[in-house]
Amino acid sequence: MKLSSIINQYKDLFAKKHGDFALPGHLKAMDAICNCRTPAVGELYVGCPDCNHVEWKPLSCGHRSCPQCQNHEASQWIDRQQRKLLPVPYFLITFTLPYELRSLALYNQRLIFSLLFLCVSSTLKDFGLNPKKLGAQIGMTMILHTNSRKLDFHPHIHVVVPGGGIDKRRRQWKKKKGKFLFHHKALAKVFRARFLKGLNNSKLTIPGQVPKEWVVDCSHTGNGINALKYLSRYLYRGVISEKNITANRNGMVTFKYIESKTGNTLSRTLKGEDFLKLLMQHVLPKGFRRVRDYGFLHSNAKKLLFLVQLILYVKIKEIEQRPRPVFKCPCCKSPMTVFGFRYTGEKSG
Repeated sequence: MKLSSIINQYKDLFAKKHGDFALPGHLKAMDAICNCRTPAVGELYVGCPDCNHVEWKPLSCGHRSCPQCQNHEASQWIDRQQRKLLPVPYFLITFTLPYELRSLALYNQRLIFSLLFLCVSSTLKDFGLNPKKLGAQIGMTMILHTNSRKLDFHPHIHVVVPGGGIDKRRRQWKKKKGKFLFHHKALAKVFRARFLKGLNNSKLTIPGQVPKEWVVDCSHTGNGINALKYLSRYLYRGVISEKNITANRNGMVTFKYIESKTGNTLSRTLKGEDFLKLLMQHVLPKGFRRVRDYGFLHSNAKKLLFLVQLILYVKIKEIEQRPRPVFKCPCCKSPMTVFGFRYTGEKSG
C-alpha cells in the first residue's frame, strides 16, 4: 500500500479538518512523499554499457519522513557507530515524557525536545561523575523517538551507554562491572526535577496533574551493536513502513503493529484524514537533530576515543565506505552508468 496514494487521496480532507494543526513542515513532508521517485524531484539519464539500453530514472525525495528513502544513510550511521564500539558491557536507557506533558510537547516541539535532550544528558553525566556511581566521564548516543507502536504521540529518548568512563583527574579508564549501571528510580527522580525546572524557566504553563513518578528504564544489552541496529531502523525513515498499511477502504485506513507487552500483531483503523494527522505529528521541526553523541563519543572527541580504544586493545576494523546502490539494467541486469540529469519541477498528483 503506497503512502503517497493515501496522501493524495486524503490531503484535502486533512487540510479541511486539521488545518489548525497543520504546519508548513507537515505540508512539505506530504509533498515530498507524494513526489518521491517521480520526475518532480529530478531524473537521471542512465545507460547500460553492455547492451546500450538507456532510460530516465526518477530520484528519491530524501525526506527523513519518507518510508522509501535513506536506507543508505542508515547503513552509513551503523558503520560509524561500529567504529566507536568498545569491549565493555553496554546499557540501553529510555527516558519517557509522561502523558500529561505530551500535549504541551506536541505544540512546542523544538523547545520541549531540546529541553528533553539537555535534561537527559545532564542527568546521566552527573550520575557518571558521581564517585559513588562511577566517578568518570561517560560517553553516550541519544536518539529521540516520538511515537508508540500504535503511532500515538509518545516522546521518549533512547540512550546507548558503554559501561565505563574516563577519570580525567587520574588519567585512567574506569570500567563498570556487572549488569547494572544506574538505578532507574534515582535517574527518574533527578530527570523529573530538572525537566520541570526547565519548563518553569521557559515560562510555559505546566499542567496541574503532573505525576510524581516518571518512567525510566535501564537494561543491559550485551555488546551494544544489537541496540544500535534496532534503533537505526527508526532513524532515517518515517514512523511506518508501507508494508504495515494493510487496507484503505471506504475512507478508512488500517495499519498493523506489534504490541510491545504481548508481542501480538494488532490492527488500528482510522479515517484517512486522521491517519495523516497521526503521521504528521511525528514530523520533526526543520533542522532538528534527533541523534546526538556526548562525552568521548562526540565527534569533537575523536582523539580521546582513540586513546580509550588504545587502552582497551580495540582492534579497529577498517570498514569500507558503502557505495550507493546502482541502477541495474532491466534487460541484462548489468550496472548502469549515469550520463545526465534533468529537473522538470512537475508535481505528481
